[in-house]
Amino acid sequence: MAFKEEIKEKPNLSVLALVSFIASFATARTFTTFFPTTSLIIGGLHIHHFWYGLAMLAVGGWLGISYESERINRLAAVLFGLGGGLIGDEVGLLLTFGNYWTELTYNVVIGFLAVMSIIVLVNKYSSVMRKEFTEFLQSNASLYVGIFLAAVSLAFVLETGNEVIIYIFSGLSIVGFIIVLFYFVQRIRAKQPKTS
Repeated sequence: MAFKEEIKEKPNLSVLALVSFIASFATARTFTTFFPTTSLIIGGLHIHHFWYGLAMLAVGGWLGISYESERINRLAAVLFGLGGGLIGDEVGLLLTFGNYWTELTYNVVIGFLAVMSIIVLVNKYSSVMRKEFTEFLQSNASLYVGIFLAAVSLAFVLETGNEVIIYIFSGLSIVGFIIVLFYFVQRIRAKQPKTS
């Protein structure tokens, strides 16, 4: 009996993992910049967020290889990307054994790789990405993501006096509101009877 191995490409999951990585990295970097003294200490041990990243990588990887469900594969890609972003944020700490703020080198490298990866993936898989984002915007998850993005961004705007942060997170808050608005418009259109 001949065994034929079929390799399935999943570019949409690659993009999802990459976007999750960038979001996680940016969130961790922003949080530690604005709240540098906040830390989790259990039994005298400082628990760094790369440990959460390792756990997310392990769970995401396990889910990705254990199940053949599109929904679980998406969850695995998001977890894997989020975990990688948390670990990536602490690369300086891991490489220097304690200097978290060695940011220039790894920020430039990670930023360059992230931007180039996005450009390559968008160029190659733009039609798949459009389909995925359209499906996402029509799903219930988009409502929750939109509300979360708007609320968290608004919290940053209200808590800072830094103009750059205000502009960036105001923009993200607007994006969150647009996602929520798009969700409700899609729901209203779906309930209206179609006329020929």
